[in-house]
Amino acid sequence: MISRLIQILRALKTPQCRVIPIVPEARIPSKGSAEAAGCDLSSAENMTIPAHGRALVHTGIRIAPPRGCHIEVRPRSGLALKYGITVLNTPGTIDADYRGEIMVILFNTSDEDFHIRCGDRIAQAIVMRHEDAIWTRVESFDNTERGCGGFGSSGIHS
Repeated sequence: MISRLIQILRALKTPQCRVIPIVPEARIPSKGSAEAAGCDLSSAENMTIPAHGRALVHTGIRIAPPRGCHIEVRPRSGLALKYGITVLNTPGTIDADYRGEIMVILFNTSDEDFHIRCGDRIAQAIVMRHEDAIWTRVESFDNTERGCGGFGSSGIHS
């Protein structure tokens, strides 16, 4: 009884992404495991990404992220390691008010063409909460130890 109540409370707290399939081949994003951070996005088409080329891959779905959230589209580690396939503008951002089809820009870093079949898992989507901020012009900042140091200024060794 208590475990069921906990499940219900978690479900109420969990953000809900609404999904509309717009082609019969579309797949609803799903997790590969219970503790996975991301849900897999699948291709709704067959296509080939040429060696060292890029392509816009259709998923055949529209998503409405929860209010106060956006979705980050990230590469799948297995595709990156085994085939050199990555999301070109990683992470891609799907804003909460975007209602068009989700498409993924994939880049093939390898010397071989990469073939995608309809239904292949091509990227992962992670729901992220974000804060609204007011951007204010100021004349100066408080001093920090790092200051303006960037691009490796903190070193690589601990």
